[in-house]
Amino acid sequence: MTQKPIAYLCSEYPAISHTFIYREIESLRKAGMTVHTASIHRPKKLDLMTPAEQEEAANTLVVLSQPATAIIGAHLHCLTRNPGGYFRMAAEAFRLLFTGPKNLVKAAAYFAEAGILLRWAHRHGITHIHEHFGNPTALVAMLMKRYGTVTFSISVHGPDIFYTVDTALLPDKVREASFVRCISHYCRSQIMRISEVERWNRFHIVRCGIDPELYAPRPEPANAVPELLCVGRLTPAKGQHILIEACAMLDKAGVPFHLTFVGDGPDRESLQNYTRTNGLDRKVTFTGALGQDKVREHYDRADIFVLASFAEGVPVVLMEAMAKEIPVISTRITGIPELIEHEQDGLLAMPGDPEDLARQIRTLLENPALRRQFGKAGRQKVIAMYNQHQNNDLLAEHFKNELNNA
Repeated sequence: MTQKPIAYLCSEYPAISHTFIYREIESLRKAGMTVHTASIHRPKKLDLMTPAEQEEAANTLVVLSQPATAIIGAHLHCLTRNPGGYFRMAAEAFRLLFTGPKNLVKAAAYFAEAGILLRWAHRHGITHIHEHFGNPTALVAMLMKRYGTVTFSISVHGPDIFYTVDTALLPDKVREASFVRCISHYCRSQIMRISEVERWNRFHIVRCGIDPELYAPRPEPANAVPELLCVGRLTPAKGQHILIEACAMLDKAGVPFHLTFVGDGPDRESLQNYTRTNGLDRKVTFTGALGQDKVREHYDRADIFVLASFAEGVPVVLMEAMAKEIPVISTRITGIPELIEHEQDGLLAMPGDPEDLARQIRTLLENPALRRQFGKAGRQKVIAMYNQHQNNDLLAEHFKNELNNA
């Protein structure tokens, strides 16, 4: 029997800062699943993406790019196909005026988007939608479920959504979802915290992952000055100001290094000013946002990978660095200790503590043998627990069970 198709729904897809979702979908397709994709917003920075990602964008439904005539046509389709379901969906959208967003414009937008997506789903024979992050896009999926022809599931990463549980209607999303994919034990525990015990068996740990072949071990770098690398959006949650402070301490102690930030974001100007304030202009480089092929070039030159985050799920960039046998340093927060075991396959610093972070960096800078040891151990951890193909096989099983039980 031919397996029914599913759809992935994201706020922005493909996104340069979430390439792991593209790789996840590709892995599911290679496993034999038919996966259609929809994005609420038009993807940004497509020119920096790979040709394959650009092709994926061309084949993805962009909801907010639909003309008014398409929106009207979609809602007439939904109304005539299932009048009762349409009014249930409208009633659910009306409820958003008094709970969650409590905003007429947003409620109307979610309702309009749900109609567009339902018509698209009907055309492609889609009966199940999977949404990443549990963000407002999941509210659209909830409306679609109320209509009656589709079910939905969500991947929850955290931790941001755990700070806005009530306004984000996370308990409602979790209650309505067929299942919740949690990327870590930490994540699952937070979902359990806001849910009835009877629903816990629907919360499944399926870790994110990477392709160990794509991220093969890099050659041992031969840098005259050790290269530190930090990849990620330049945002407060990433703790990059703390990394600069730690590097200023290393510089004052006469420890040689060069630090490269790969990524862009709202903190860029502040970080550049902080770099100048700490006299590190010649020792810190900001590349801006780069495509994955260029990011891998920076991995290949790195001696140590550092992520000083205050709030994360389980960062895929850490998995990528570990797979390439780059020794990693991060912080003791959320799900990161599930990926990095301190002094076994990397080092962990206290979050927000530049002295501790500087101490961990210096430990690796002064011990090449330890760097090699952690690099090899890190790759083995990723192969064992964060191999995207193995993990996505498990995710595919959850989708197939949902489709078979529908």
